[in-house]
Amino acid sequence: MKKIFILIMLLSAVLTVRAEEQDSITAPMDSIETVLEQMADSMLLADSVEQYSFRTWSDTSLSEVDFRFMEWSLNWLDTTDCLSTHDTTILADSVYKARLQALPCVIELPYNEHVRAFILRYVRRSPKQVARMMRMGEYYFPLFEEALTRYQLPYELKYVPIIESALNPMARSHAGAAGLWQFMPATGKLYGLEINSLVDERMDPVRATEAACRFLSALYAIYHDWNLVIAAYNCGGGNVNKAIHRAGGKRDFWSIYPYLPRETRNYLPIFIAANYAMNYGQEHGICKAPIDRVMLTDTICTSQRIHLQQVSENLNIPMDELRRLNPQYSRDILPGGKSYALCLPSDKAGLFIDMQDSIIAYKADSLINNRRAEIDMAKVTSISGAYRVNGVTYYTIKNGDSLSTIAKKFHCSVKQLKQWNGLKNDNIRAGKKLKICK
Repeated sequence: MKKIFILIMLLSAVLTVRAEEQDSITAPMDSIETVLEQMADSMLLADSVEQYSFRTWSDTSLSEVDFRFMEWSLNWLDTTDCLSTHDTTILADSVYKARLQALPCVIELPYNEHVRAFILRYVRRSPKQVARMMRMGEYYFPLFEEALTRYQLPYELKYVPIIESALNPMARSHAGAAGLWQFMPATGKLYGLEINSLVDERMDPVRATEAACRFLSALYAIYHDWNLVIAAYNCGGGNVNKAIHRAGGKRDFWSIYPYLPRETRNYLPIFIAANYAMNYGQEHGICKAPIDRVMLTDTICTSQRIHLQQVSENLNIPMDELRRLNPQYSRDILPGGKSYALCLPSDKAGLFIDMQDSIIAYKADSLINNRRAEIDMAKVTSISGAYRVNGVTYYTIKNGDSLSTIAKKFHCSVKQLKQWNGLKNDNIRAGKKLKICK
């Protein structure tokens, strides 16, 4: 059992970037400022849809770059105080450049007009998002840094989930990517994540981070260039390889830039801007969003099949809270059969251990034992018009039958026939079925 601190949150605006079709690779780009303005207008006009209990935006009107925001109800975060000090002053290019160069990074963070546009998008246009992610980073970044250290990867890669999910472990894209690191199902399974009808470890921050580190390590072994690794993380190695080929074998992001999918052209500039915003947000008067409450949690491993509702009703923990603590269980069920992690408020962990047997027995038949393990095939009996299945015989009433003649056929009493079939009198009708429970 290990203790961790977790911020109870309904998570903030999500920025998703995805690769487009191959025929869009060489499409011309408008000026980045024009694209961003069109994008903002599109988001305001887009129809919202309900999916997985959060709102996403229709992307039918976003043509140049898939830079969508998901709006979240964040009652636990009030950014009013942070916004009161927000400074929208546009600084000289030399200041942005010097600040990026001052960051202690392994990955190159160069500056140009595209990077500048996304820096301004973060620190001028999206201060609420930055304030929320600065606060959420206090929980997630140590987790990312621990894994990055083990895999000997640059710490600045911890900002990839800023772009992918805005640090929302329950984020899902229209393309089917999910979780903090926005794994597609096939890639997630390739790197060891369990993904099935009951469990989706793409939503598990610890397991998904482990898989992401393995994936990033594999990409670096191929490209030996972090900018190309970041591009391949977004659009796939195939698209990066084709761009390298079209660029005459050049293996530099900015050299292959025109040949990459449109979203990937912007992915590295957004990554650089995210590094800037997370490190220099306070220089623009953006403070970390205040916390409504902090919860100490315990993680308990169990191999028992458990429904979160059993835990909720026995330990008096709201279901919404349990789901936020355990987002990887798609149907609220820990499948059992092997060890699965259950995250609980720490003051409930000991109680769960003491009550585990009674919790598992609570409403077990309706919640976790409601799937038939074995079914008998229907078998025709020696009596015409009857068949037997799962220990019960079913007889189709024929013309001329009465309860007494049927009782004689099956060696039972009329009273038993009435009880088994809920009959109040002796009236029966041809074509109807009777149950004989013997």
